[in-house]
Amino acid sequence: MTPSGVLKSDLVPADLVRVGLTGETLGGFRKATSELDLHLRVYAGRPDVGAVVHTHAPTATGFAVAGEGLPGDVLPELTLLFGRVPLAPYAAPGTPGVGDSVAPLLSGHQGALLANHGAVTWGPDLTLAQIRMESLEHAAKILLAARLVGRVGRLTPEQVHALARPRGKPGHE
Repeated sequence: MTPSGVLKSDLVPADLVRVGLTGETLGGFRKATSELDLHLRVYAGRPDVGAVVHTHAPTATGFAVAGEGLPGDVLPELTLLFGRVPLAPYAAPGTPGVGDSVAPLLSGHQGALLANHGAVTWGPDLTLAQIRMESLEHAAKILLAARLVGRVGRLTPEQVHALARPRGKPGHE
């Protein structure tokens, strides 16, 4: 995990803190992030998860401050990686309440916006959890731009369903 009180831009691998599933420090010389409980709650609620990413990505956090999740029927990328991105109720940062607010959203979702706080994504490994976070922020920017232009167009249920169908190899579709 990232340590508490260190600028993310200044992190080096030696700064990372290795933590067990019950919260005990297994390695590193710093204190784990104040959002340790959030991470542990995701791992406990989703045994298939191998990595959790929590950020305060500005556009996604803007939607969270506005009290909105992200719809799952707007962008193919969002549809494929997430479906709908729900909004978890507000809880004070660094408290067990953050994990409590996310726990009911774990099943059937790959991430959530945290009301007035930030965003969290998860996946079987760090690469996919990070891709999901970057995609969530990218989608939030696109949705904001669409609203500024005038409206958000939605995919039809048939188009969403077609995205979910397994695809064959090129030339075998």
